[in-house]
Amino acid sequence: MKTVLFLPLLQLPSGHHRAAEALAEGLRSVDRAVACEKIELLSSRLGAKEQWVSRLYLRCIRHAPRAYSALYHRSVLRPSPKPLSFPPYEWLFADHLKQLIRRLKPALVVCTHAFPSYLLDLLKRRGDIDVPVVNVYTDYVAHNLWGKTAIDVHFVGHPAMKATLEQKGVAGERIAVTGIPVHPAFAAHPSAPPAARPWPIGLISGGSLGLGDWERLFSKIAPNDPVDYYVLCGTNEQLYERLRKKNHPRLLPLRYISSPAAMSALYDKVDFVLTKPGGVTLSECLHKRKPVFIYAMLPGQEEMNFRLLCADGLVFDFRHWRSLPSLSEAILSILRSPALARCLAKMDEYHRTLSLTDPALALYERFLAAVPVR
Repeated sequence: MKTVLFLPLLQLPSGHHRAAEALAEGLRSVDRAVACEKIELLSSRLGAKEQWVSRLYLRCIRHAPRAYSALYHRSVLRPSPKPLSFPPYEWLFADHLKQLIRRLKPALVVCTHAFPSYLLDLLKRRGDIDVPVVNVYTDYVAHNLWGKTAIDVHFVGHPAMKATLEQKGVAGERIAVTGIPVHPAFAAHPSAPPAARPWPIGLISGGSLGLGDWERLFSKIAPNDPVDYYVLCGTNEQLYERLRKKNHPRLLPLRYISSPAAMSALYDKVDFVLTKPGGVTLSECLHKRKPVFIYAMLPGQEEMNFRLLCADGLVFDFRHWRSLPSLSEAILSILRSPALARCLAKMDEYHRTLSLTDPALALYERFLAAVPVR
């Protein structure tokens, strides 16, 4: 087998996992001799204590978003004359990661989170490991924490990210503008054209964790609203049960959808998506050419995703929704205006900037095709 090691950070459902799973499925479809192993760095080192870190992160973004945003900008976005250094983090994880790689002997390591990338870059520069390492960025920002000097290839989601990395000294030939990877299931066309329906259908998403100002949002959707909505509750079981018991005629709650094929089919049913700007969610919407309305965002990387894609005209800024008497009327007015055609044209323009080679196939051809099967 040819082993590929994928390294997200936390066990929490996230775009880091979805991008890794998308690439793993793509690699397996190219060559069944490829064995893909996904290991969360924190849980593999800390065990159950990883959940403490996850809970702390969730509390920060829920209860102190401004402080978290300020810390994020100061620690990983602000220009610095010196390379970032985190000695406690290196002490905790560097040797563990080195031993993990020596034990698994992967032919390739793929980082879908910046922290493993930072460590692997350090280990490669020290000469402790010599395995090829690829950064797969799951947001539309190439911040300072990501390893750069010794990383073999960078898969980025937007041409602006390539320019940023080149400014930081990464050679252009080591950067591929692939878009944020989506699962191969998203390439499948609907088995039948959508059935005729009396009114539009929207999708409301709070991300995999189901975070959002839900009660105020739903108060803007009347029982006789002109739009039906699927509501992705993620892992927020309380939200799902609350909506199910409310039995709102325009809101259909859905639990976390782990099946990429089911998620792809859901996108095919809807006319637009009302969401936060998570990187993989945005990439899926762009892939499906679905108009995206951003109603809120988590502090940190989602702010950067929104800033870039909104400036490019790829998403609609809908953060003013609290001042609207009706969500749906405001959205429909945009969908019936020339703004929709302009947005779709921007999506087509964006897709023309991406590499023609599928990201998984690019990984295979560059790093795995010549590797003998062990």
